[in-house]
Amino acid sequence: MELALLGFALILFLSFLGIPLAFSTLMVAIGGYAYARGDLNAAWLMSGQELFEFTTNFNLSVIPVFILMGSLIQKANISNDLYEAGYAWVGRRRGGLAMATVLSCAGFSAVCGSSLATAATMAKVAMPPMRKYGYDDSLSTGTLAAGGTLGIMIPPSVPMIIYGIATETDIGALFIAGILPGAVLVGTYLVAIYIRVTISPESGPKGDIVSIDEKMRTVYRSWPIFVLFALVLGSIYLGWATPTEAGSVGAIGAYMFALSRGRMMNLRDNLDVFADAIMTTAMIFAIGFAANAFGQFLNLVGLSQALVDFTQSFHLGQIGLVLLISVICVLLGMVFESIGILLLIIPVFVPSLLAVGVDMVWFGIIVIIVVELGLITPPIGINVFTVKTMVPDVPLAKIFKGVVPFVFADLAALIIIVLIPSIATFLPSLMK
Repeated sequence: MELALLGFALILFLSFLGIPLAFSTLMVAIGGYAYARGDLNAAWLMSGQELFEFTTNFNLSVIPVFILMGSLIQKANISNDLYEAGYAWVGRRRGGLAMATVLSCAGFSAVCGSSLATAATMAKVAMPPMRKYGYDDSLSTGTLAAGGTLGIMIPPSVPMIIYGIATETDIGALFIAGILPGAVLVGTYLVAIYIRVTISPESGPKGDIVSIDEKMRTVYRSWPIFVLFALVLGSIYLGWATPTEAGSVGAIGAYMFALSRGRMMNLRDNLDVFADAIMTTAMIFAIGFAANAFGQFLNLVGLSQALVDFTQSFHLGQIGLVLLISVICVLLGMVFESIGILLLIIPVFVPSLLAVGVDMVWFGIIVIIVVELGLITPPIGINVFTVKTMVPDVPLAKIFKGVVPFVFADLAALIIIVLIPSIATFLPSLMK
């Protein structure tokens, strides 16, 4: 137990020194193997074996296809149509442009799967009109940072895939389970904006009134999102395709949509999109391999069984254990990014969760919400820094101030789903 905790402390220390998470984790894993076995050659052999087992895992093939699908969607520039649709329907209300940003983030998330891509893309689209209508920069940037987090809740979601692989949970069930919680999150974000502009009306002035004909035209222009979403999730829900097959079809569909919009017509566009997908996949695989090696080190020193005994000695029960892990993940989310948390921390607690009978699909949704919190809380708040990069003239402190209402919105959604698990488990229970 002490050796395992020392390993986590070393990873944190090395990460603070600026060493990438994959390298720091792998260094600690190899060092831990060598210390536990007393043989450096054995440590290299065990690490190589973990690398082989991880990279030959067929389940991992689902990751690159969904990443490619998200990259193609970005290239297709569908985000503008989504924002126009959101603005047409709610823009005339006070705070309507911020609400439209949340709705367009939700739509973009339905085919993207990345929080950073959602935040960065929508910042380009939504920030200019919000400034045009005199929106407070704190509300605007806070909405963009928080809205981007929907990219990892509304399926398809790369972190959901990572969680499914790390815990051996059905990825298709996780995707379907994310639909209703995603709607709950969108609802709590809209309420947060409503409360903010009610308290401070000047922070979110009303937009222009749009005719019903124009509203319907914006919906029509957004049809690719609905088609892709229905195609991917519908085929999984009905049992017609595995997540990997559905993702492959979605990537092809996204490519066709990009072509229909005059994108991907030259070699430069194709190289940019595929290179971006390859680099993102390589980063995730590097972290995954290192975390897998470190996980085996933790098993070697008996951490999993020690945690089971430790948590059972406190008689926490399902809710108590879930809340304890959630607090740990929120704290780590202030330092690590989401993939690192899901691969390093969650597998350690799986035996304890199974021992008290926790539904792993429901817990997966809880973890995703908790990870969302980490994306917008200091000191790291990677979504906040993404928005800062896109809007460099807004002080970082102002963006963090703007996300405060959305932190409470996330907590409200978390409480609702903890108290009403059927929100996450109902749709998966109907799958064929």
